Amino acid sequence: MTVGRHRLRGLAVLWLATTAGCTRDDRRCDGCETLVVAAVSEPSTLIPPLVSETVGRDIGDQVFERLADLRPGAASIDSAAYQPALATRWERVDSLTWRFHLRAGARWHDGRPVTAGDVRFSFDAFSDSTIGAAAQSVLAGRVAIVPEDSATFLVRFTEPSPEQLYDATYHVRIIPAHVWSKIPRASWGADTALADLVGSGPYRVAQWQRGQFLTLAADSSYTPTAKIRRAIWRFTTDPDAALNLVLSHEADVLESAAGPERERRAAADSSVRIIRYPSAAYGFLGFNLVSARGHAAPHPILGDRSTRRGLTMAIDRATAAKAVFGPAAKAPPGPMSQLLWLWNDSIATLPFDRAAASRELDAAGWRTGKDGVWVRNGRRLAFDILVPSTSGARRQLATLLQEMWRSAGAAVTVTSVDFPVFQERLGQGRFDAYIGAWIDEPSARGLADQWTRQGWSALNYGHYANPRFDSLFAHAGRTPDVARAGKAYRTALETLNADAPGLFLFAPATAAVVSSRVRSMDINPYSWASGLRSWVVQ
Repeated sequence: MTVGRHRLRGLAVLWLATTAGCTRDDRRCDGCETLVVAAVSEPSTLIPPLVSETVGRDIGDQVFERLADLRPGAASIDSAAYQPALATRWERVDSLTWRFHLRAGARWHDGRPVTAGDVRFSFDAFSDSTIGAAAQSVLAGRVAIVPEDSATFLVRFTEPSPEQLYDATYHVRIIPAHVWSKIPRASWGADTALADLVGSGPYRVAQWQRGQFLTLAADSSYTPTAKIRRAIWRFTTDPDAALNLVLSHEADVLESAAGPERERRAAADSSVRIIRYPSAAYGFLGFNLVSARGHAAPHPILGDRSTRRGLTMAIDRATAAKAVFGPAAKAPPGPMSQLLWLWNDSIATLPFDRAAASRELDAAGWRTGKDGVWVRNGRRLAFDILVPSTSGARRQLATLLQEMWRSAGAAVTVTSVDFPVFQERLGQGRFDAYIGAWIDEPSARGLADQWTRQGWSALNYGHYANPRFDSLFAHAGRTPDVARAGKAYRTALETLNADAPGLFLFAPATAAVVSSRVRSMDINPYSWASGLRSWVVQ
């Protein structure tokens, strides 16, 4: 997140209004039906396999379609929770195969029909190491598309899994083979031609002034016709600038106020309203359990389970979450956002209990020193928290934890570094503890890279490993029934929580700032603007 203030320049605002063809006054006219979104950043690309930023996903999901959409908050293994998108129906053929049927009359924005060949081409592109899509590890060598005719195809998997329907629909947006097969895949990232951004969704890209704005226009061939006929994303450099656009009536919607202070500013303006919805993010403090990356020796302080448990019970997680992220934030019952279907308030966690924390530390051999800091074998209970300087929220959270631990007898420092340095130090294991944040997808599978032994080469920077947790987590992932899988995941997560490899600190809610002229605004938290075509502007 970029810190600072962005002053609106009247000339730039006027220039944008005229080039976009719709001013504040004529946006209210009958038939204008234009909505302006204030965005905090700009995507580098909209080509689906290459999209990495959430704003790119938000815009791209108006242009390109999945085969089916998972209902928000539903379990990824629940086959009844998927809704038609580019495909209207599907059925299981056998334990490894599904048959899909494309929407009748589905066409690309250039008028050509969408075919099963396009689906095969798209899955191949998302699996190609040359492109390096995030879904490559899930799809490559595991899924094959077999067209049966122009509108019907099979999705074949190499092994049984409760998440086959999820893998067949969630990761891949379908792109036109007749456009992208002519372009070498190694050069897709450098392609800036709007003519190549051909999708089958409700909107097409009409204009992209880099560094300024992007305009989507409703596609006339898509049914039902979008009620918002034109959507303009205005790109800013920080949350204050984006909020100023909405409060000055130069934009209609801001995805997130991004903090209690900006939320209070928005709440004081009667021309806008705040819509709260669960965020897909969760944040945590991860302990480093080893002395250095690649070494078997445990960390001299944090490698000890009882010490970590004592430190965890000394922290009031719920208070910290609300203090930094507002009253709608929660302390999660494990590594999950409020959206993940595994969330269950009854999952056992270590409680905030200073007396129990002291007993745990005492049992681990720590004794209170003369200065009030715990000491064991001549070593003080002292460690550092690494945070990225680009995140004010994480710095604030680290300071809160520092104070809570100080009052509990732990001497904690906070080190703030630039984000590239932050990532480098995590990868090298040069930290004691760090505050991280992840964005969930609807599947729990991503937790394997974050907290199991297989994640040591991925995102498990603290090198936590417990064979029992790994086994329980793997068993839960193989369980096809939603209720039984939920219980299995609960057992696994309670094992993880008892080991205290980190503190699961916050699961925030998002506060969208919305102009009073926008109505019927249904938000899918995994892609907040995906319902744009059904919104209404007055």
